[in-house]
Amino acid sequence: MKKLLLIAGLMFAATLSLQAQKFALVDMDYIFKNIPAYERANEQLNQVSKKWQAEVEALQVEAQTLYKNYQNEVVFLSQEQKKARQDAIVAKEQEAAELKKKYFGPQGELFKKRTALMTPIQEEIYNTIKDIADLRGYQLILDRASDAGIIFGSPKIDISNEVLSKLGYSN
Repeated sequence: MKKLLLIAGLMFAATLSLQAQKFALVDMDYIFKNIPAYERANEQLNQVSKKWQAEVEALQVEAQTLYKNYQNEVVFLSQEQKKARQDAIVAKEQEAAELKKKYFGPQGELFKKRTALMTPIQEEIYNTIKDIADLRGYQLILDRASDAGIIFGSPKIDISNEVLSKLGYSN
C-alpha cells in the first residue's frame, strides 16, 4: 500500500512539474516577411547572386565557344596549335569553376554577404524572443515554420505578432 501511494505521489508530482512548464510557438517565416529590412536584404542578395551567376555563365559560354571553334578548326591546326587551344579551353573552364567557387562556395562571397546582412536581423529577433520568454516564463519556444514535426500548434500560444510588435513592426 505504501508503495502504491509513493508511486501515485511521484506521478502526481511529475504531472504538476510538466504542467508548470510553459511553451510557445513562433512563425519565423511570418516574422521575416513582416520585417522590411529582411526583405531588402533578401532582395539585395538575389540581385548580387544573379549578377555573379551571369559572370560565371559568361566565362562558361566563352569556354564553350573556344571548344566549338577548336572542333571546327582542329583538322587545320598543327600539334602546337592544338595544344595551345586545348590549354586555353581548360584554362577558361578552370577560371569559370574558380569564380563559381569564389562566389558560391561554402565560404564564398555570397555566404559572407548573407551572413553580414542577415545575422544582425536574426540576432535582434532572437534577443526579442528571449526577452519575451524571460518575461513570460517560457521554457521552450518552437518555430512552427521549421520542419520540427509540429502537427498542430494552438494560435493561443503563437507569439509571432508579439515579437513583431516588440521589434517595432505592426501587422
